[in-house]
Amino acid sequence: MKAITIWQPWASLIAIGAKQYETRSWETKYRGPIAIHAAKKDPCKMPILVEPFETVLNEELEKAGQAFSLLPTGRIIATAELVNCWRIVYHPGTNVDIAKHIEVGAELDVPRKHPDFGRYIVPTEKELLFGDWTPGRYAWELTNIKLLPKPIRAKGAQRLWNWDETDPDDQPLFV
Repeated sequence: MKAITIWQPWASLIAIGAKQYETRSWETKYRGPIAIHAAKKDPCKMPILVEPFETVLNEELEKAGQAFSLLPTGRIIATAELVNCWRIVYHPGTNVDIAKHIEVGAELDVPRKHPDFGRYIVPTEKELLFGDWTPGRYAWELTNIKLLPKPIRAKGAQRLWNWDETDPDDQPLFV
């Protein structure tokens, strides 16, 4: 299964369903199952979080019964489906009257004659807080997100990488 390593607390925000889009500086053509790996970096040693991010983060973690200081690191914590890779732009969409009222959003990067030409998304306030929606970046749309009942130790890597879907006892995890 393909996997992506994400720093905490963003990995857990995806795992608990509070974040549906992972923003990246690069696009991917890959679509399909993806494992969410929480990087080994300890979130408690990161720079101080700023408001309103910190308040909303703590609210989301509390709703899910998680504590910031106990977020798992160096582990696969969830699985999901990567269904789209949107290009972040100013004033998305092809309808000028609507687009002029949308400060930032994302469009599918497809040719004009493609059936999906003109499709766009507008991020929620939470998504704007939890990602870098600078135009020119990409928003990876994740669906069918499933928090694993027990995080699985794994060594992460940069970009997309292949994760062997077996647990330490060599039992298949997903069938």
